[in-house]
Amino acid sequence: MPNSRCVRVCQNRTCRKQGAKSVLAAFEALPIPGVIVTASSCLGQCGNGPMVLVLPDMVWYCGVRSNEVALIVEQHLIGNEKVTQMLYKRFHSGDGK
Repeated sequence: MPNSRCVRVCQNRTCRKQGAKSVLAAFEALPIPGVIVTASSCLGQCGNGPMVLVLPDMVWYCGVRSNEVALIVEQHLIGNEKVTQMLYKRFHSGDGK
Protein backbone atom coordinates (compact mmCIF):
# COMPACT_ATOMS: atom_id res chain seq x y z
CA MET A 1 0.00 0.00 0.00
CA PRO A 2 1.82 3.14 -1.21
CA ASN A 3 0.00 5.52 1.15
CA SER A 4 0.50 3.44 4.27
CA ARG A 5 1.69 5.06 7.46
CA CYS A 6 3.36 3.51 10.44
CA VAL A 7 2.83 4.67 14.01
CA ARG A 8 5.72 3.62 16.23
CA VAL A 9 5.13 3.75 19.98
CA CYS A 10 8.28 3.43 22.07
CA GLN A 11 8.11 0.52 24.52
CA ASN A 12 11.54 0.91 26.07
CA ARG A 13 11.98 1.13 29.83
CA THR A 14 11.58 4.89 30.41
CA CYS A 15 8.61 5.29 28.08
CA ARG A 16 6.93 2.24 29.60
CA LYS A 17 7.32 3.77 33.06
CA GLN A 18 5.58 6.86 31.67
CA GLY A 19 2.60 4.86 30.35
CA ALA A 20 3.62 3.80 26.84
CA LYS A 21 1.95 0.39 27.14
CA SER A 22 -1.49 1.98 27.50
CA VAL A 23 -0.70 4.42 24.65
CA LEU A 24 0.10 1.49 22.35
CA ALA A 25 -3.09 -0.28 23.44
CA ALA A 26 -5.13 2.86 22.71
CA PHE A 27 -3.74 3.07 19.16
CA GLU A 28 -4.41 -0.63 18.63
CA ALA A 29 -8.02 -0.13 19.80
CA LEU A 30 -8.59 2.45 17.04
CA PRO A 31 -7.54 0.68 13.84
CA ILE A 32 -7.29 2.85 10.72
CA PRO A 33 -7.08 1.44 7.20
CA GLY A 34 -3.61 1.96 5.78
CA VAL A 35 -2.03 2.65 9.18
CA ILE A 36 0.21 0.11 10.89
CA VAL A 37 0.68 0.51 14.63
CA THR A 38 3.78 -1.08 16.06
CA ALA A 39 5.67 -1.27 19.33
CA SER A 40 9.09 0.29 18.93
CA SER A 41 12.36 -0.15 20.69
CA CYS A 42 14.00 2.98 22.09
CA LEU A 43 13.56 6.01 19.84
CA GLY A 44 16.45 7.78 21.57
CA GLN A 45 14.44 10.52 23.27
CA CYS A 46 14.36 9.13 26.82
CA GLY A 47 12.64 11.23 29.45
CA ASN A 48 10.22 12.88 26.99
CA GLY A 49 7.88 9.95 26.56
CA PRO A 50 5.85 8.22 25.87
CA MET A 51 7.19 8.96 22.40
CA VAL A 52 5.14 8.38 19.24
CA LEU A 53 6.67 8.63 15.77
CA VAL A 54 4.47 8.78 12.67
CA LEU A 55 6.18 7.55 9.50
CA PRO A 56 6.77 8.42 6.71
CA ASP A 57 5.60 11.85 7.94
CA MET A 58 8.52 12.04 10.42
CA VAL A 59 6.21 13.63 12.99
CA TRP A 60 7.23 13.15 16.61
CA TYR A 61 4.80 13.42 19.52
CA CYS A 62 6.04 13.47 23.10
CA GLY A 63 4.43 12.87 26.47
CA VAL A 64 1.50 11.16 24.79
CA ARG A 65 -1.23 9.90 27.13
CA SER A 66 -3.65 7.12 26.22
CA ASN A 67 -6.60 9.54 26.43
CA GLU A 68 -4.91 11.74 23.77
CA VAL A 69 -4.52 8.98 21.17
CA ALA A 70 -7.97 9.56 19.65
CA LEU A 71 -6.96 13.17 18.92
CA ILE A 72 -3.83 12.02 17.04
CA VAL A 73 -5.92 9.46 15.15
CA GLU A 74 -8.67 11.92 14.19
CA GLN A 75 -6.59 15.02 13.54
CA HIS A 76 -3.33 13.63 12.12
CA LEU A 77 -3.93 10.11 10.80
CA ILE A 78 -7.38 10.82 9.34
CA GLY A 79 -7.37 14.62 8.94
CA ASN A 80 -3.70 15.05 7.93
CA GLU A 81 -3.20 17.89 10.42
CA LYS A 82 -0.45 17.70 13.04
CA VAL A 83 -1.56 17.99 16.66
CA THR A 84 0.63 21.03 17.28
CA GLN A 85 0.30 21.14 21.07
CA MET A 86 1.71 17.60 21.31
CA LEU A 87 4.62 17.97 18.88
CA TYR A 88 8.09 17.22 20.19
CA LYS A 89 9.70 20.66 20.08
CA ARG A 90 13.21 19.25 19.63
CA PHE A 91 12.27 18.24 16.07
CA HIS A 92 9.35 20.58 15.42
CA SER A 93 10.42 23.94 16.87
CA GLY A 94 9.10 25.79 13.82
CA ASP A 95 5.74 23.98 13.66
CA GLY A 96 2.60 25.52 15.06
CA LYS A 97 2.70 27.43 18.31
